[in-house]
Amino acid sequence: MTRALAIILTIVTLDAAGIGLTMPIMPRLLREVGHSGDLGWRYGAFLGLYALMQFLCAPLLGALSDRAGRRPVLLLSLAGAALDYLVLAASPWLWLLFVGRAVAGITGASMAVASACIADVTPEAQRARRFGQLSACFGLGFIAGPALGGLLGAISVRAPFVAAAALNGVTLVGALMALPETAKAGAAPAVLLNPLAPLRWALSFPALSALIGAYLVLALVGEVGGTIWVLYGEDKFGWDPFTIGVSLAGFGLFHALAQAFVAGPIAERWGERRALAVGIAADSAAYGLIAVAAQGWMAFLLLPLFCLGGIGAPALQSLLAAEVDGEQQGRLQGVLASVTSLASILGPLLISSLYFASRASFPGLVWLGGAALYLVCLPLLFGRPSR
Repeated sequence: MTRALAIILTIVTLDAAGIGLTMPIMPRLLREVGHSGDLGWRYGAFLGLYALMQFLCAPLLGALSDRAGRRPVLLLSLAGAALDYLVLAASPWLWLLFVGRAVAGITGASMAVASACIADVTPEAQRARRFGQLSACFGLGFIAGPALGGLLGAISVRAPFVAAAALNGVTLVGALMALPETAKAGAAPAVLLNPLAPLRWALSFPALSALIGAYLVLALVGEVGGTIWVLYGEDKFGWDPFTIGVSLAGFGLFHALAQAFVAGPIAERWGERRALAVGIAADSAAYGLIAVAAQGWMAFLLLPLFCLGGIGAPALQSLLAAEVDGEQQGRLQGVLASVTSLASILGPLLISSLYFASRASFPGLVWLGGAALYLVCLPLLFGRPSR
């Protein structure tokens, strides 16, 4: 493993820990500041705002990293995240929480730029393995982050945000001191201040269209757990913040193991497409089973299956990265971040609305809907001829 790769993976791990710190108490903060016990549209809108700003800005920042370099864009992203957590920690007003969330979304390009860095320093044959390790490091951050966030949240609803700001500050200093530039100096095109221009560029390649469609579907399905896991645990299983934190940490552990030791070998032995098929099958099974689970311990038993479902994403990302040259990796990863953000805009609003409408009669309906959505992905992906 090269020095540049090790530093990038470390940055992603620490960044994920900062995100995970705040997840167990996000609903409580919105209830406290909003002076309302009913989250309603606020919860979905709060999640969706970050995604909206990333949808508008991530493609621009990805293209900017092709032209100006990965390092300055990644440093800007880390600084924006630290600022966001400080605003969230101090804000007494709901509108200011939304402003802080928007600022983080504007600069939140760390994963897209980190993915471009991975593509810069990795041979094509090893990209699925390295993207899996990148995702594993994100999962490692979720082992410590949510557990610590649950403990701090029991003391004060603001404490996890202060800790997250401090962690991002440490990550920023470390990146300033040790992160090298990985992008090759070249004739990258000028950055157009049009968030749709990179997407039009990507869709102009027929080989990318079906893969991007499949990527969007995977991102939408992934939003189900991200949107309702905390609420589902509270409502159906009666989980407290500590139990929620432990569940998220457990997800991080199994996710890291699957991404580090399963995703790469399966993709290299069976091919990226078969690895993606395994991921879809495992995730669909996990969604169906948690929809009918009656006890909280059952959800914990399903964590390995959920995480096995995540091995398809690195394989699909590897397929996409292989379709463009090195000078366009930042633009492509920005487009993928934009597609993910589009799913994160639509997903939380639709998913939370469906959940609040159905939780009194059948709270597991939204999980079954997510599993069914995978049916759209199959013809999009496997109907395309092999490259």
